[in-house]
Amino acid sequence: MICLNLILIKINCMQRFYLSSIVKKLIMSLSGLFLIIFLLVHLGANLTTLISRETYNEVCHFMDTNLLIRIMVPVLALGFIIHIFMAILLTLQNIKARGNDRYAIPGKTDISWASKNMFVLGAIVLGFLTLHLIHFWAKMQLQTFMGLASHPDPYELVAILFRNPLYTIVYLVWIGALWFHLTHGFWSALQSTGLNNNQWMPRLQVIGNIYAWVVCIGFAIIPLFFLLGFNS
Repeated sequence: MICLNLILIKINCMQRFYLSSIVKKLIMSLSGLFLIIFLLVHLGANLTTLISRETYNEVCHFMDTNLLIRIMVPVLALGFIIHIFMAILLTLQNIKARGNDRYAIPGKTDISWASKNMFVLGAIVLGFLTLHLIHFWAKMQLQTFMGLASHPDPYELVAILFRNPLYTIVYLVWIGALWFHLTHGFWSALQSTGLNNNQWMPRLQVIGNIYAWVVCIGFAIIPLFFLLGFNS
């Protein structure tokens, strides 16, 4: 009887662990999909630097003063916090339970390098994001939120930073880490929401790769545009 009780307790603990893991993965996936949408919007705004100084500065002014965007900024920050927090929890949980395989696909043995290193890739992305926020957002939108005057010429701020070869190299390294993170994270997030059958999985992987290439090439063009002097 004692042995039976111990077995039942163990089964119950395993069930709670499994359900808890599923909920955490779902939350992280939904927050990840939210951030994926944000990346496209952010890329669209940044690509206006390729049009003209006036266009980009007008976009920045709109983003600084538009009420909806001002409301979405803390929502976006919360999305990042939730995504990072869940990633840390899942990584620690899985290392303790069965090793770092939280992105493994059942029955699949050829796990990608990105899958095995999602946490490290995420840490690299977060590290540069912090640097990016300090150099751009803190001098532009944050100033407006605080009732202060933002940078008088956002375009010039971008140009000065990206004319620096070191900053551009670091930025491109970040783009590389982001590419790996997205190529796996896109379809993995959708897999966690239930789209994980054999028919849809290859399609999601293709769509994820296309999305990652479009976003990363788009972001990479901007620093090279300034570094190579095309804005002159």
